[in-house]
Amino acid sequence: MWGRAVFAAGDVKDEDYAEALVELATKEFGALDGAFNNAGIVGTMQTVPDMSVGNWNDVISVNLPAAFLAAKAQIPVMRKKGGGSIVFTSSFVGFGNGGMPGMGAYAASKAGLIGLVQSLASDHAHEGIRINALLPGGTITPAAGEGNPDVLAYISNLYPMKRMAKAKRLRKRQSSYFPIVRAS
Repeated sequence: MWGRAVFAAGDVKDEDYAEALVELATKEFGALDGAFNNAGIVGTMQTVPDMSVGNWNDVISVNLPAAFLAAKAQIPVMRKKGGGSIVFTSSFVGFGNGGMPGMGAYAASKAGLIGLVQSLASDHAHEGIRINALLPGGTITPAAGEGNPDVLAYISNLYPMKRMAKAKRLRKRQSSYFPIVRAS
């Protein structure tokens, strides 16, 4: 059964935008039962000595504040209704993968997101708010070695199935929040 969807364009690093999304969901649907927070950028893949401070800051300043602001806006509304569920997209790159060449900023941001999710889950479980992270594996994209057989082979060998996902099979969303509400 298909439902109704609404959206609002904005900057995931803006606290007013995060709050506006929650307000929109509660206005349009009467509640916020859950949210899928899927905001992030990879940045330029370079070793840290070759990376610009600007690239580092760009990656960190999107990937962590977006999650923080989303949680900050979503949790109070869920707390008032007695619970809910929040899912964040992190990455296998931020969790025990043995390191990925050229992904220092991205790995640091996604490891930080995993830490934030663990802390949020611990802080709010007693309020009936479930908070989790998805850690998707590698997907064949230009940023992940598309067109470079050596890079694709390296990344593919990190997985038990020895392959990566194909981007065309996945929904293309880079910086968006998806409020979830129960059908009445």
